[in-house]
Amino acid sequence: MYLVVIMDWYSRYVLAWRLSNTLDADFCVEALEEALKKGKPDIFNTDQGSQFTGKAFTGILEKHGIKISMDGKGSYRDNLFIERLWRTVKYEEVYLKAYQNGKDARIGISDYFRFYNTARPHQALGYRAPGDVFTSIPFDDPEKGVIESLTPGTTNTAEHYLNLGPLLS
Repeated sequence: MYLVVIMDWYSRYVLAWRLSNTLDADFCVEALEEALKKGKPDIFNTDQGSQFTGKAFTGILEKHGIKISMDGKGSYRDNLFIERLWRTVKYEEVYLKAYQNGKDARIGISDYFRFYNTARPHQALGYRAPGDVFTSIPFDDPEKGVIESLTPGTTNTAEHYLNLGPLLS
């Protein structure tokens, strides 16, 4: 099974994720489209996998005017936040559950990301959950000329990087 996650780097909030038994671009494109409904970053960071370098994926980013940043080969620091997420998901969920099939994995990972976003404290976030930080990110509202904070249900994200990568390969 392969897992793709799109994450807001600033808040560590998981914007969207998909699980697939094939490593094609379709499930990655679906996750990207879902994440973009929650906001548009200035820069999107990803690794150099073919599912992320193909026109189906990059075309969506280009259509939205999003700059594309690809990790350098063997440069783990470019991917630090997502690599940390993979470690967390593996050790706090996947290895403990040893799913018997894709359906069980999808249910378990869905429950885990709900917990991760809303209840799991992060030291780097002042022991707050990613959802608490994500919904409190100040942003400029050019129509009102003021800085506001996000509240649940809005369609704005932090103007920071998003990242994604495969897991369980």
